Amino acid sequence: MANIAFLGTGLLGAAFAEAAAKRGDTVTAWNRSPEKVLALAPFGVRAATTPLQAVRGAQRIHLVLKDDDSVEEVLASAREGIAADAIVIDHTTTLPTRTAARAQRYLAEGLNYLHCPVFMGPAAARQAQGTMMVAGPPVLFERVQADLARMTSRLEYFGERSDLAAVNKLFGNAMIIGVGAVMADVFTMAQASDVSPEDAARLFGFFDLNAMVAVRGANMAKGNFTPSFELSMARKDVGLMLATAGDRPLAALPAVAARMDQLIAAGHGAQDSSVLAIDAVTRR
Repeated sequence: MANIAFLGTGLLGAAFAEAAAKRGDTVTAWNRSPEKVLALAPFGVRAATTPLQAVRGAQRIHLVLKDDDSVEEVLASAREGIAADAIVIDHTTTLPTRTAARAQRYLAEGLNYLHCPVFMGPAAARQAQGTMMVAGPPVLFERVQADLARMTSRLEYFGERSDLAAVNKLFGNAMIIGVGAVMADVFTMAQASDVSPEDAARLFGFFDLNAMVAVRGANMAKGNFTPSFELSMARKDVGLMLATAGDRPLAALPAVAARMDQLIAAGHGAQDSSVLAIDAVTRR
């Protein structure tokens, strides 16, 4: 089995380290808060006091950090101890432009670097479930493909362009956050209407949201706004939603209404409500 290091043992990093140790890997971990690493001792994870100490002798170095600045800082402090043939696997959610620049710089300096953000929580990481995305040189991906496949149920390689996994991570998180915001607004309307959140949540099972996203998303991507739910009618309904919520705070619907008003004023009221995407799919 492999000798690997984890830099960053928050909820996700700790779950990854625990799962790796249970698979039989030799795991060393570091975290800014030492107690988070020490909590992994029952699983056989060795604690390091510095990133430099953690990476010495590691074949793979997994980063599960907060942001771009953390990646730069932690890797700089560990750099001297990283073996020439070791591969850095960065699971951090980062800005695509900075990811691309960082990858280009690291690879030019001889550091083997892949960006590998994930769609999974701690429970999924412990069970090797969820999705892991990879971007970077194919020769590096081929070296670790089997190892990464053991960490997830779905491994997606986006190719050599180093920022594509970062971009797609933001796409996915936008969907997760956006859906959550709209659900919050549904619960706000429910509160205003004396309907329990539990009863309101039953509605979510009335729709095949996956099919809706697939069909409408494909049409939107093509710029096909043939109406099935006209924007002007959708705006009327959003007005009813806003009136139902009253003066209660809303997470998403006011911004949707404002964008609809702009598009209706520009003459798009008779097109499908998915015309909300018109600027994104027609401006290159």
